[in-house]
Amino acid sequence: MKLVKPYLLAVTALLTLSCTSQKESLTLKEAYKNDFLIGTALSADQIGEKNRKEDSLIKKEFNAITAENIMKSMFMHPQKDKYDFTLSDKFVAYGKKNNMFVHGHTLIWHSQLAPWMEKIADSTEMKAFMQDHINTIVSKYKGKINSWDVVNEALNEDGTLRKSVFLNTLGEKYLVDAFKLAAKADPNVDLYYNDYNIEEPAKRAGAIALIKKIKAQGGKVDGVGIQGHWRLGSPSLEEIEKSILEYSALGIKVAFTELDITVLPNPWDLKGADVNQKFEGNPKMNPYPEKLPDSVQKKLADRYASIFKLFLKHKDKISRVTFWGVHDKQSWLNDWPIKGRTNYPLLFDTELKHKEAYNSVLELKSSKE
Repeated sequence: MKLVKPYLLAVTALLTLSCTSQKESLTLKEAYKNDFLIGTALSADQIGEKNRKEDSLIKKEFNAITAENIMKSMFMHPQKDKYDFTLSDKFVAYGKKNNMFVHGHTLIWHSQLAPWMEKIADSTEMKAFMQDHINTIVSKYKGKINSWDVVNEALNEDGTLRKSVFLNTLGEKYLVDAFKLAAKADPNVDLYYNDYNIEEPAKRAGAIALIKKIKAQGGKVDGVGIQGHWRLGSPSLEEIEKSILEYSALGIKVAFTELDITVLPNPWDLKGADVNQKFEGNPKMNPYPEKLPDSVQKKLADRYASIFKLFLKHKDKISRVTFWGVHDKQSWLNDWPIKGRTNYPLLFDTELKHKEAYNSVLELKSSKE
């Protein structure tokens, strides 16, 4: 009889260890496998698998990938008669090798254009460029890329069309043409309109009107990409939820394509993700150069938990949630809108360790298992 108590203690310890091990082994992609894809944006070095530790983390946690920069026109189509598919081929091969959903980003965007594209001033020349650019790229990856951001950031904050080289030369018809060309090059690939701040009322109304117009004129739009470059206190969950419902009501998929949450102050409460906006820095704008205080870690964790709780509520409408980067050191927010700051917007820190925010996102699922 004296052996019973030690035996029970040993069994309890083993069960506890087993449960802890199972919880620790649960990953983002496994936790949300029945809900929506969990993606990340890959840098050129990550596509090249140059850091074994990063590579292991990417393969373990994510089942969808987006190229952070290398598929933008300045890299893929640097000269009128020259394409460079070196890194994009590696990107697509990486996805195939690891059984990941591959998202192409982006075909038509006013920013990060090759210099020669910015000089196009004639409608005939622009039409020829778009036809060649979209057909060449989409056809090359037909059946290998699962979805494309066809047009990126075509709207102003008030929902009107952004003045761009495309709008100036072709008028708003360029939007319909872009989606028609992409669908012709690969009829089976999912085609998205992607933008930031389109959960805000005015810009959301503009995006809805734009998508309706493209579809009405024969363009194929399968989904909308809400970038999700957000802050600790905004946008409100109510506006995010309204966006999910209103976009879904168009009969299209909803994806959150570039999710990160800044913890730093921005000039004049700047919102959005216009990469052309730059400001001078000062110490007040970089309050956590060495470490994020525990109190702010908690706020970040709570913010991510509340967002993912909402995503789970509407999982039937959401196709994919992609983080804009793998870890904090990689984040573009360290240099935007003020260069050289230290931001902490993602779920993994600079040493690739889980943050409290990561745990809060996983616990939403583990608590239901």
